[in-house]
Amino acid sequence: MKFLVGYDGSNESETALKEAQKHANVFNADIYIVTSLEQSSTLQKAEVEKAEGELEYLRTPFNIDDIPCETIVSVNYLSAGEDLIQFAKENNIDEIFIGVKKRSKVGKFVFGSTSQYVILNAPCPVVVVK
Repeated sequence: MKFLVGYDGSNESETALKEAQKHANVFNADIYIVTSLEQSSTLQKAEVEKAEGELEYLRTPFNIDDIPCETIVSVNYLSAGEDLIQFAKENNIDEIFIGVKKRSKVGKFVFGSTSQYVILNAPCPVVVVK
């Protein structure tokens, strides 16, 4: 099995990562931790390198548990939700793990919601954690 964790550095995505690790132990799954950065004229190389460093650090608990884990910093012109869905489809992901932040209805409307997009468009089951 293959599990995808959408990671953005938030406490919620940390919780999703821990939940994915539990599931990977039970189902003998491979883990893909993906951070999506939107390409823009303001995106700096240092930001990408920082994200890569953070993701590399996150592999440690998976290595200790002998869980195959790959980390990816995806930089393109897609929104984070679109990027995660595309990755899931291209890599035949069996389950997606994402963390959600509590937002008001207006907050979701104005700012959008990556988790909402993933839930509605995922080609596989989605585990949502708070």
